[in-house]
Amino acid sequence: MFDKVLIANRGEIALRVARTCRELGIGVVAVHSSEDRESAVVGWADESVQIGPADAKRSYLNIPAVVEAARMTGAQAVHPGYGFLSEDPDFAEVCSDAGLVYIGPPSAVIAQLGDKTAARQAMAAAGLPMLPGSLEPLLSVAEAQRVADEIDYPVIIKAAAGGGGRGMRVVHEAGDFAAAYRETTANAQLLFGDPRVYVERYLATARHVEVQVLADEFGNVVSLGERDCTVQRRHQKLVEESPAPGLPPAVAESMGRAAVRGAAAVGYVGAGTFEFLLGPDDRFYFMEVNCRIQVEHPVTEMVTGIDLVHEQLRVAAGQPLPFRQEDLAPRGVAVECRINAEDPARDFAPTPGLLREFVPAGGPFVRVDTHGYPGYRVPACYDSLLAKLVVWAPTRDQALRRMDRALGEFRIGGEGVRTTAGFLREVIGAAEFRRAEHTTDIVGQVLERRGGPAAGGTGSAQESAA
Repeated sequence: MFDKVLIANRGEIALRVARTCRELGIGVVAVHSSEDRESAVVGWADESVQIGPADAKRSYLNIPAVVEAARMTGAQAVHPGYGFLSEDPDFAEVCSDAGLVYIGPPSAVIAQLGDKTAARQAMAAAGLPMLPGSLEPLLSVAEAQRVADEIDYPVIIKAAAGGGGRGMRVVHEAGDFAAAYRETTANAQLLFGDPRVYVERYLATARHVEVQVLADEFGNVVSLGERDCTVQRRHQKLVEESPAPGLPPAVAESMGRAAVRGAAAVGYVGAGTFEFLLGPDDRFYFMEVNCRIQVEHPVTEMVTGIDLVHEQLRVAAGQPLPFRQEDLAPRGVAVECRINAEDPARDFAPTPGLLREFVPAGGPFVRVDTHGYPGYRVPACYDSLLAKLVVWAPTRDQALRRMDRALGEFRIGGEGVRTTAGFLREVIGAAEFRRAEHTTDIVGQVLERRGGPAAGGTGSAQESAA
């Protein structure tokens, strides 16, 4: 095992990784921007290094600065967390070249799965179910139109290098396709420096279900069950739960086997997430792979009892997985709500400011992953995620009751700071959510009921990749 690990991230995930390192007796190096000098992980770590100004491009995305911080502190490995550099194949390669262990899959695997068309080709070859569409990038409007006409409308045009719900466009009629193709390729070039796109059938009503996998370098791959991430707004997940409610066991098992097969086919190593679209007929289709720890990983930990970060560290240190598929028996139900520093009454505008009051929820089977504390100033320049509230119970009804109680118990206040906690209580209390009959439209439906703005482009799960 490692003696010292550098955490190339900030916020709640940096502190969460640091805690597992501490339990394993591993020294922790925190990197931070000038804006994050007083962050929780900086005060908690064994060592900290300021790597740049507030601008993430000059700090958390500054590969030379991160690698130099690892070199000067004697860190042996780098944990990228999620976001920032966590799915950058160049970062993984630079770490390896510098003699650092990158805690994640190999650079070549990240590059292959980060290219959506390459990932679709690999997963199709592995036998995973795919929506009708192109496996190769479509380099001309005529070629793309021909594919769209063959698979029938509606279709969705997606950037091959896209992610996070960006770089895509839904087309409902053939006459609108050419203009949509040109707009999508232009946006793809602007956003990702890569104009390539592909086309697939669009599912207007679908659920977003993902499978957590773990793999070691000896070829062992297991599925730790599925998570439902259907509650989303503008392609960002708000509520996650495991297991996916109402999913027939045979479908869940088939989805898990497909994810394991796909991971093995590309030589995946570490923790990863296979994302699927689930149609109203319970047929599922491969969407993409996230080559990192997910924001919502705690719900899997709560139902399996497995510390995923611990397993990431073990695998990166060259150790085999300590369990087989038949050893895993998830139990109960876990639900996670992401509490953001945003104001639902103002179209979810970010609300940075000084926290005067910060009292997390408590009680049995309640977990709070957060970097917030009284006196902490929520910055304006980073993601607004302030806390992840996670609960477990034997049944879904009990878990939702517990979540409602915990959301109501959370106390957050400060200078201009508002949160989404109250809105999340409305979402989990919605009748269609309680019946597990919701789709990604549910946020818009709740907003309309409260007389607020419409969904703001929630879209289908097919448009989401966060």
